[in-house]
Amino acid sequence: MKWQEISITTTECMQDAVTNIFYEVGAGGVVIEDPNVVARYLEEKTWDYYELPEEILQAENVVIKGYLPMDDKLPDRMEELKLKLEALREYFDDYYGEISTAQILEKDWANAWKAYYKPHKVGKRIIVIPSWENYNLKDGEIPIYLDPGMAFGTGTHPTTELCLKAMERYLKKGDYVYDIGTGSGILAIAHAKLGAKKVLARDLDDLAVRMATENVFRNNLSEIVTVEKGDLLKGITKPAHLITANIIADVILMLMESAFQLLHPGGIFISSGIIAERSAEVQRELSRTGFEIVEAMTDSGWVAIVAQRK
Repeated sequence: MKWQEISITTTECMQDAVTNIFYEVGAGGVVIEDPNVVARYLEEKTWDYYELPEEILQAENVVIKGYLPMDDKLPDRMEELKLKLEALREYFDDYYGEISTAQILEKDWANAWKAYYKPHKVGKRIIVIPSWENYNLKDGEIPIYLDPGMAFGTGTHPTTELCLKAMERYLKKGDYVYDIGTGSGILAIAHAKLGAKKVLARDLDDLAVRMATENVFRNNLSEIVTVEKGDLLKGITKPAHLITANIIADVILMLMESAFQLLHPGGIFISSGIIAERSAEVQRELSRTGFEIVEAMTDSGWVAIVAQRK
């Protein structure tokens, strides 16, 4: 399968804004080549020199790479990306954003990605481990072995991290859980590892269903986690104790009524992928639907909302 690799060379201060643009146009994960971060990792001996291309070590600016499938949606997505990048001129006095593109095969990308993707701890106990990495678990750590594939992130994006941190606090052993818009399956796998009895993971994208299924199998959780293609919560009738949706604000607004109806009294709805500017709107609609807002967690301009059905 062919993918479009989009590289945006930018400044460190614009890094978060440019990264968010990639997610807004549908890239599930990004590679960030930041020479300052690389220098720190090398100093801390987190990475070895031999793992990294020389051009990264000597670069002056940050390069952010995202990947989009080469399908009929690509021209519109590229146009949207260019418009959003240009719009950042209004917010940054030292604006710099240079775009370059290349075609790449998934198998070639997979090998290149391994230099960047390392074990990453989220919250108190969860550690996300690339399927090809050897890692010695410490006491109490909960491993999630993940191969994100080209379409999905590594579990390090703030929207995913916020969900995982909330799940550590609110998931109860024996819960029945739905994970909507599962992507790589990382949240569904985490639910099972944290003690859920049964997890149904859903996504509309065929590639997501395939990758999530593979990752569930990789973690030996096929008896607990079921992955299926489906449109949000449509057609589901069995009540759940907890529902996660790491999507976008517009889809969460569409989903919340069904989530409320399907949750047991006292059930928890964790929604993420919400930009800070829309947090108040989503919280207002959750309250109107009947939820009680338990907390709103923020990270790098993103918000996750924990709501409870009373």
